[in-house]
Amino acid sequence: MYDALYSRQSVEKVDSISIESQLEYCKYETHGNPYREYIDRGYSGKNTNRPAFEQMLEDVKQGLISRVIVYKLDRISRSILDFANMMDIFTKYNVEFVSSTEKFDTSTPIGRAMLNICIVFAQLERETIQKRVSDAYYSRCKRGFYMGGRIPYGFNKTDTIIDGVKTSMYTPINEETEQIKIMFSMYKNPENSLGDIIRYFSENNIKHLRGGCWSSARISEILKNPIYVKADADVYNFFKSKGVNIINPASEFTGFNACYLYKGKKNKELVIAPHKGIISSSDWIKCRIRCLNNRQSTRTCKAKNSWLIGKVKCGRCGHSLSIAKSNTKWHRYFICGTALATKKAKCIGTGGTIYADILEEYVLNAIKTRLAEFKTLSKHEKKINPNKNKIRIAEIDKEIDKLISNVAGANAILMEYINNKISELDNEKKQLENISFTYDDKDIIISNHVQKWEQISFEDKQSVVDTLIKIINIADGNIEIIWNI
Repeated sequence: MYDALYSRQSVEKVDSISIESQLEYCKYETHGNPYREYIDRGYSGKNTNRPAFEQMLEDVKQGLISRVIVYKLDRISRSILDFANMMDIFTKYNVEFVSSTEKFDTSTPIGRAMLNICIVFAQLERETIQKRVSDAYYSRCKRGFYMGGRIPYGFNKTDTIIDGVKTSMYTPINEETEQIKIMFSMYKNPENSLGDIIRYFSENNIKHLRGGCWSSARISEILKNPIYVKADADVYNFFKSKGVNIINPASEFTGFNACYLYKGKKNKELVIAPHKGIISSSDWIKCRIRCLNNRQSTRTCKAKNSWLIGKVKCGRCGHSLSIAKSNTKWHRYFICGTALATKKAKCIGTGGTIYADILEEYVLNAIKTRLAEFKTLSKHEKKINPNKNKIRIAEIDKEIDKLISNVAGANAILMEYINNKISELDNEKKQLENISFTYDDKDIIISNHVQKWEQISFEDKQSVVDTLIKIINIADGNIEIIWNI
């Protein structure tokens, strides 16, 4: 039998003890007895998935080892559960455990208790380090720093300084960005599919400049990435409507810089990037909405039964309304998700049966009425910067939310001020909404789609609804449309 000298180092650092130094401390404890070294280089102590450690346990079970010697307790484990399991194995096979820098007598209750206390603190230290690394990563994301990963197609990486900190940013590669612009230019047209783009690239010998092959997945990934968009107020409002946490204020969405989309602690988070965007917001949003519709259509065939699917919610329970079919003359009707889950005939909250044909006709008329309001804009109003107005609208929404959050602890005087201020802000918002919806190319397309509603595709109908309507709430027979415009 021999002594096992175990050493581990996850990452080589200047201030960390090396594998060789650990083994020197362990050799002193052998006092001339035969020994074998077990080394795990580049492995964390958070679990036992380490080749040398597993081999050592196997040798313990074979009866080859009399003692296990480590430089320090956390070299062998930083998990209470893993350490307890390991000690059970050592006890079963009469193997002593020795830490060369922490003297423990595992043959006594006090020694075993001290050992357990130390492993608790080792696990606490590991979890503290993890939390510190996570917080640092999150902080850097919020400041728009480069966070590593694969460099997206169309860009190179160059060094830069942000807030006095060295980091990196993207710079465009002209040949690649020209290909990306073709993708967006084609896909914003509803008549072109991802397959059409691939065929166009093949027929015109437009090759992937990084050695890959063009595929629907690759092109779709590019079309969905906000790293290419010129982020303005429309982009701000688009991501806000999707529940994304937006780090920068609306005033910074000037239409120059692009965006980073990160996975935050709870929701996705959008940050203004230091590099310049290459695709207009209108083109990017059109393509993004089409990608969303494709994904929704893939998830369920029920979406094909109505272009309102995904927009209609129960005003009582908040569940989405789904389409059901019947043998009546109406054929289709909406039913609340709660009713489907509980097998009830209908949801009490919606106020009765909601026939799809009637609701679709109602919403289409509401869209026509809404669009008609903006056709009366004066020439003077059309000259106003729409992005500036949209930014102000977003700021007003935040101001109103902040005022509402103070209602709970407000006295009569403060309550009167809050009500007056909210009313004032709401009036300003309505005025801005009436002059911010200018008829550019995007709006002309929407207007044309509405006029030719019966002739356009199902996907185009969904795109119009996604652009104009945020949500439709139905409760007690009442229909409330919450608009994006």
